[in-house]
Amino acid sequence: MNETHRGRLTREGIRIHEAADFAGMHRAGALAAQILDEIAEHVFVGQSTAAIDKVIEDRVNASGAKSATIGYKGYQHASCISVNHVVCHGIPGDKVLKDGDILNVDVTVIVDGWFGDTSRMYVAGKLSRKAERLVQVTHDALMKGIEAVRPGNTFGDIGHAIQSYVEAHRMSVVRDFCGHGLGRVFHAPPNVLHYGRAGSGPRLEEGMFFTIEPMVNLGRPETKVLADDWTAVTRDKSLSAQFEHSIGVTATGAEIFTLSPAGKFHPTWA
Repeated sequence: MNETHRGRLTREGIRIHEAADFAGMHRAGALAAQILDEIAEHVFVGQSTAAIDKVIEDRVNASGAKSATIGYKGYQHASCISVNHVVCHGIPGDKVLKDGDILNVDVTVIVDGWFGDTSRMYVAGKLSRKAERLVQVTHDALMKGIEAVRPGNTFGDIGHAIQSYVEAHRMSVVRDFCGHGLGRVFHAPPNVLHYGRAGSGPRLEEGMFFTIEPMVNLGRPETKVLADDWTAVTRDKSLSAQFEHSIGVTATGAEIFTLSPAGKFHPTWA
């Protein structure tokens, strides 16, 4: 069987990977997570998002890997950097970070043909109380979603775990964007919704690889995409946060491919 297409497909088109494929995903995920560790010191008041992206591109090139986003559908940056009310797909540029700004940095690298995709939150200067609460709830919602991953559960169980946790804290889950399958491709089935009904959707099977990446708003869930056709923002201008891990389904639960080597996945590490 062609190495690019090892494993089988479910009736929903979700690839079931072989046990040996976990190692490739760990290598890709570890590099993406390490790069996000290394940029933490480059997030500060007065720094531009373009400068942060340049550090990321340099790190990717120095590692011998490839950026999955440079050239993807015309995109020309090694990361997406989404500040404050930007929900996702923020384009790095001359924007300078101000005290209290929160930002999500999303990086995907290709290592030996495998895609490692992860994002996390950072803060420039002092984290405000409301932003701190948003970031914490978003982080914990991701982990609640991962806790729901085990063979026999459904993708609806993941979405339900995230949605119920977020809404219990009087925040909202973005519905316009979702997680996705990945492996030797950037995006593949399934769509991993961060809301839903327990017991609904395809059943989880050992060997599935996908991202869980909830976007949580302090206000309403609606978003709009700006004229650049990339940047998605909250319609009500409320703050938004996101965390993302790439995971594989094991016999007993979930294996996270994008764990932070230095323990810097949460912005309060400092």
